[in-house]
Amino acid sequence: MSTRGPALFSAIGKRATDLLNKDYNTDQKINITTYTETGLALNSGLANRGGLSSGDVAAQYKYKNVALDVKADTQSNVSTVLTVTDILPSTKTIASIKLPDYKSGKLEVQCLYEQASFTTAVGLNESPAVDFSATIGTPAIAFGAEASFLTGSRVFSKYNAGVSFTQHDSTASVILADKGDSLRASYLHQLSRLNGGAVVGEVNRKFSTNENTLTVGGSYVVDSETVVKARLNNHGNLGALLQHQLTPKSSLTLSAAFDTKALERNPNLGLALSLKP
Repeated sequence: MSTRGPALFSAIGKRATDLLNKDYNTDQKINITTYTETGLALNSGLANRGGLSSGDVAAQYKYKNVALDVKADTQSNVSTVLTVTDILPSTKTIASIKLPDYKSGKLEVQCLYEQASFTTAVGLNESPAVDFSATIGTPAIAFGAEASFLTGSRVFSKYNAGVSFTQHDSTASVILADKGDSLRASYLHQLSRLNGGAVVGEVNRKFSTNENTLTVGGSYVVDSETVVKARLNNHGNLGALLQHQLTPKSSLTLSAAFDTKALERNPNLGLALSLKP
């Protein structure tokens, strides 16, 4: 697929959101991935969340422009995703379903062009939801919007709009979401003095409740194998993590969450181990 134009609407603000949220967890997780000679990838995962254990097994097979993902978990859910790239130039088609919910089937088409990108997704049931998003612009500046229409009740369940500005070392975005009830603005800047790390700030405004949340965070590259991250919001929630590459594809992540307004409480600790050959 072409990537010379603007990204999909879902990518607006994603770099800042990932830096503030990705890999932070208070669970204990382990994932082990192996590969067969035929190219089949097999993954097994175990997690402990709040004293409750769960697990899943997944398989992925790729052949030319086709990828098939199948995942089963201990809650008796089986999800299947079929992805086909470039059926038509610059397109990606995704078909998915999560059993035993037979009404969860969805067909999605993504299109990336030099001046615009589009996505359309339709539920495969009697009264499907229709999701649509569009972005116009360039990789440096893009304007976009998304909406979800419920054909059964003939109402829009979602409509959002956003804009993003991107340079080689920084990105800024503003998103009006929740049918205009919330506003999220973020800014991320990469700094050479952080060895390739970055600083980020995000403001969330909820108009109906007059609530504001300010979150700041950053990452620091200790060396080629180790990264530390931290975040803090105006409600006193502090998070920190250390991620270390054990091998080029395997990593260990240690994280902690603190309530700075109640330091007498024990912090919530998380551990994630990902092993790949």
